[in-house]
Amino acid sequence: MIKETLSTSEKEVPKINLGLEEKYKEQKVEDKTVRAEDVTESLIDSLPKPSGWRILVLPFTPKDKTAGGLIISQESLDKARIATNCGYVLKIGPLAYLDKEKYPTGPWCKEKDWVIFARYAGSRLPIEGGEVRLLNDDEVLGTIKNPEDVLHYI
Repeated sequence: MIKETLSTSEKEVPKINLGLEEKYKEQKVEDKTVRAEDVTESLIDSLPKPSGWRILVLPFTPKDKTAGGLIISQESLDKARIATNCGYVLKIGPLAYLDKEKYPTGPWCKEKDWVIFARYAGSRLPIEGGEVRLLNDDEVLGTIKNPEDVLHYI
């Protein structure tokens, strides 16, 4: 048996046993949150096809760990996902942006673009690992290259 001692003392110091820390290391919690980088063609095919002038958007999910190493609770991430104003365009309906009078410069976005929309815009549809939103084509306010450039308050 190995005795742990302080650097200059011969007095035995018990090893700190953090039971909860060991328990959480054993339990690998699998994160099932759907993020834009995880989107595959099979996932897109399994989602509903937007009809008419609608657009299917995956809302941006902030990272679950801050730069300082703090872990953000799942409840806070869910609230942020609901209140987000950025999303990743998955599918576009067949009539979206076809009205030449309303969109004389052409479509405002295309598939695989990050878009900005009003905070609670669209219809929310729950899916495994999060939710998607169905927006009207005129609810898109703009496009952005990186959604992390916009502040997301949690």
